[in-house]
Amino acid sequence: MNIWENIDKKTYDEIFSYSEDYKNFLNKGKTEREVCAFMEKAAREKGFKSLEEYKDGLKRGDKILFNNKNKSLVLLVLGENLEDGLHIVGSHIDSPRLDIKQRPMYEDTGICYLKTHYYGGIKKYQWPTIELALHGFFIDRSGQKHNIVIGEDENDPVFYINDLLPHLAKDQIKKTADQVITGEALNVVIGHSKFGVKDEKDGLKNNLLKILKEKYNFDEEDFKVAEFEVTPAAKARDVGLDRSMICGHGQDDRICSYANFRAILDVENPKKTAVALLVDKEEIGSVGNTAMSSAYFEIFLGEILEKMNNYSDLKLKKALYNSKVLSADVAAGLNPDYKDVHDEKNAPILGHGICMIKFTGVRGKGGSNDANAEFLYEIKELFNRENIIWQTGELGKVDQGGGGTIAYILAEHGAEVVDMGPAVLSMHAPIELSSKADAYMTYKAYKAFMK
Repeated sequence: MNIWENIDKKTYDEIFSYSEDYKNFLNKGKTEREVCAFMEKAAREKGFKSLEEYKDGLKRGDKILFNNKNKSLVLLVLGENLEDGLHIVGSHIDSPRLDIKQRPMYEDTGICYLKTHYYGGIKKYQWPTIELALHGFFIDRSGQKHNIVIGEDENDPVFYINDLLPHLAKDQIKKTADQVITGEALNVVIGHSKFGVKDEKDGLKNNLLKILKEKYNFDEEDFKVAEFEVTPAAKARDVGLDRSMICGHGQDDRICSYANFRAILDVENPKKTAVALLVDKEEIGSVGNTAMSSAYFEIFLGEILEKMNNYSDLKLKKALYNSKVLSADVAAGLNPDYKDVHDEKNAPILGHGICMIKFTGVRGKGGSNDANAEFLYEIKELFNRENIIWQTGELGKVDQGGGGTIAYILAEHGAEVVDMGPAVLSMHAPIELSSKADAYMTYKAYKAFMK
């Protein structure tokens, strides 16, 4: 069902209003740290507090947040009985990008570069010749923390990766797509001028380090322990004469994460505890202490039970076992120029609502959570009752490829889980394309599930 053909003027206006907020979020949250800071600030303004701030115990309706190492976030609105299970929407806030190496800086042929190591599944050839921004976090020698963003403000310089001119690319164009640009060729141009610098070894590099020192108190040694990410510098923009779509970086999975975040802010006094999980490291397999595979969420729930004088290992396990989960991740929309990789009868279409994906995995559903029919029926009835426009879909043809989400991790606790998110085009490209109607319908779906 096409959303645009089945809405009134009021909903149309709500779609565009929501999309303006979403674009603002995309522009302000291009890294996990930035997303966490953005969401925690807004959540606190809506009454969310850390568990330690609740001095007089807990009660139904309390809004609790847990910031895990500034890279993942839990927002929870307490219901009646935790043992009866929670309604969880789990999305991820990391996206494919380029990370700066620990010893990255060098000069060659009059240009200074930073070496990178790509993060997540990318097509490497898409990253050269576009405007890039640098997002960093480091702690200087005095112990002071610094956030660096260069390339996002219109008055900032941007950064760049070179490609080979077509006139000399006879051998390059014969290579397969994964070798046209190699990982070691994704070197970021950061400077060129030696004005005022004496003829010395690494004079250009030292001149740029001087700029970093003067502006940010940053030393070359700080690269070894800092976090620097390279993202497209482009802002999220409307697409189409009718402005019905959005192009922007990181919509996998920030289109779901923003909907998840907005939905939990609207929840008041639920019967079942409502949870927005905003996790890190999904794009590299959900590994690490800020990822869904980490124990931090279980520890957080255990602390809540303990504060309510109701903790036991069994009660914690039952709370997770009895939970119901929407694994909020995007779907691969049917691309009219590449229909051959899809099963058209089972491919999601932009503008047709949030997509229910019963299973992911590879080929024979390998590595997948395969959702149970009883839970899918329950979600279907809820969405139909709440006038949520939805569709079903798969990632692609059976033997074409595959992928996974955080769904299987939560399902390992015994929870009922299904993947649920909007379709996007150009997934994992530096700039991805989504439908404003789908973005808004995703928010409505998560909100209905939480409430």
